Amino acid sequence: MGDTITPVAYQKWRGTGLGSITERRELELILGMAGELGGRRVLDVGCGDGTYALAAAERGAIVAGVDIAPEMIRAAEARAVQRGLDIDFRAESATALPFDDGSFEVVIAVTLLCLLSDPEAAVAECARVTAAGGRVVIGELGRWNMWAVSRRLRGWLGSPMWRTARFWTARRLGKLMSAVGLVVNRVEGAVYYPPVALAARLLTPLDRVPARYTTVGAAFIAVAAHQLEPGSRP
Repeated sequence: MGDTITPVAYQKWRGTGLGSITERRELELILGMAGELGGRRVLDVGCGDGTYALAAAERGAIVAGVDIAPEMIRAAEARAVQRGLDIDFRAESATALPFDDGSFEVVIAVTLLCLLSDPEAAVAECARVTAAGGRVVIGELGRWNMWAVSRRLRGWLGSPMWRTARFWTARRLGKLMSAVGLVVNRVEGAVYYPPVALAARLLTPLDRVPARYTTVGAAFIAVAAHQLEPGSRP
């Protein structure tokens, strides 16, 4: 993606060969970790222009999405209308979610923590609104890969977004989730190819091979965890 996150930037990214392939791969991984969504209450935290919320609703989920940027919420609402989907989108902060404890059975947060000054607070909120036995799935920008090198370079060259962005390891994400009482049960990487469209087309069919062994080299890392039932132990 570009150096400024706007609805137009998301649209342009999806319009490129590299962007469309990469978004499909990440979406496939996150939804696979989220499990069966039909009839479940799902929250997309930091929903952007709604890609994950839309996909969950199309799978039969009862979906809400929050993003701090009103222009993103407007774009997400417009996309939902185009697809005939009823989604509760709200312009709200990820660190102060406007929902009661245990409101959702699945909570998704994708490329949110990388941009926050207080990721711990956002993860704590995700855990708070997740029902007992429910699932939290977080997808983030990996630290050790060619995409991160490119983004760091752009930060050094003056991009405000990439100058302050955080890049994550699976271990750090897992510790963050465990610290708020979630029990991590799956970790997987994706997008092991370099940020080049030809490489994406050629290597995506092989992307799951390194994922079996390591998240090093993955531009995208996903971690799934569940909320404990009352009285149970991890």
